[in-house]
Amino acid sequence: MDEKEAALVDMVLAGDAGAFEPLVRPYRNDLLRLALRMTGNREDADEASQEALIRAFRYLSRFDKTRSFKNWLLGILVNEARTIRRGAPRAVSLEDAAEPSLPADQERRHEQGVFRDRLRACLAGLSRGQREVFILRDLEERNIRETAAILGVSELSVRVHLSRARKRIKALMVRAEATAPVKEATP
Repeated sequence: MDEKEAALVDMVLAGDAGAFEPLVRPYRNDLLRLALRMTGNREDADEASQEALIRAFRYLSRFDKTRSFKNWLLGILVNEARTIRRGAPRAVSLEDAAEPSLPADQERRHEQGVFRDRLRACLAGLSRGQREVFILRDLEERNIRETAAILGVSELSVRVHLSRARKRIKALMVRAEATAPVKEATP
């Protein structure tokens, strides 16, 4: 945790609620992007993000300043997303969570859409732990240590879940490719 964050945390804990916004502002995009990937739709992602911020404010006194504030906040978000998914299980959507892309030709967009659909189906076939680790590690590009801290598990657990998730996704992708209709060549 850097000095600026520590000062903002101290200000919030001293009663300056206005210091909370500058504390969390740098992480709002990360929160929403991860929430979209975890919940599968914009409405649930907004709800999970908002609840995570409310809980972070409410329980800021429990935050350990020797740890990363960002990872603590993302961990709260993961828990909120889990709660929402338990209440209304849905397929994970990557369309809303995808990074903005440069304009591409229609065929490339179609191929990207097909890949997204296949990946979405593969993610739905993973256990909760595997899906969360895969999203954080491979889609969000967090390192092993950050992923473990966010999920509140050991680094070994992250490695095991990630290995199993990658193997499962690879097998499901191969199966999907084998059963995909053959594309006709255009002259």
